[in-house]
Amino acid sequence: MEGYLHPDFPIGPLSPTNVPSAYWIGPRHLAGDDGRMYDAVADTLAGLGWTSLTIVRGRQQPDEALEDRQVLRSTVLHISPDSLRWAQWVLPDEPFHLGNLPIAWQVSARSDPSSPLAQWSAYFTPEVPGEVLGTFLAALDARDQPAMSLGGPELVLDAVTAHGWLRDVDQPGTRAVDPTFASHVRLGEVPPLIQDGDPLALVAEADEAALAGWQAWAEPVLGAGYLWAASFGPSMPHDLVAAFADSLSSSAPVLRRVVPESTHDRLLRAPAG
Repeated sequence: MEGYLHPDFPIGPLSPTNVPSAYWIGPRHLAGDDGRMYDAVADTLAGLGWTSLTIVRGRQQPDEALEDRQVLRSTVLHISPDSLRWAQWVLPDEPFHLGNLPIAWQVSARSDPSSPLAQWSAYFTPEVPGEVLGTFLAALDARDQPAMSLGGPELVLDAVTAHGWLRDVDQPGTRAVDPTFASHVRLGEVPPLIQDGDPLALVAEADEAALAGWQAWAEPVLGAGYLWAASFGPSMPHDLVAAFADSLSSSAPVLRRVVPESTHDRLLRAPAG
């Protein structure tokens, strides 16, 4: 039986004395990560057969005075069986920011297992829905050659417009927005520090046009800050970005126990179970 989504059912942060019921939430691009972005993605990668490694930096000696302790940081690296693709949980490791939000996951791929360099990298902040990242990673895992591009940028725009998103009036070939004008996808200059295997990304002069890559973000209230952001390096295959965009714009609801405060009043919801 299909459950109708309503805006009036209460849902909020987890309470230490009361575990709330789960709800079906929509639209998913405003649903957040349910407070379990690492777990949702790690479960997906484990299901795909990727290996996880914990990387710890810093030292801590027994009975060491607090002021003498070095900072301990740990990240978790997930590697595909063929070692051509990997995903790193970088949130605990002082990552750089997108739209004033810290990077949580960095996903990379290469064409040759003997090369230490990634052909492309993609970056995701907290509150990117786990279901969307899971779809992207499943599409990446299914590719025999993860660095080879299949298709052009129209794949991304077709994916979102098929779900009712709107092409930008001024730049219909590179931009689209959801019907509430909260979430966006755009092909254009990528932010600084985005790693890419194309050497032109490193040597472009200040007066030259930068290589274009896909960006996606949600800004529920204009000028009030971003809910989440994602950035894809210029060498990222368009069909993989399209898999991300297709899931992001899907009208199918997602299961949530907690939603972002900034979108609480903009979501439709129905009790699960």
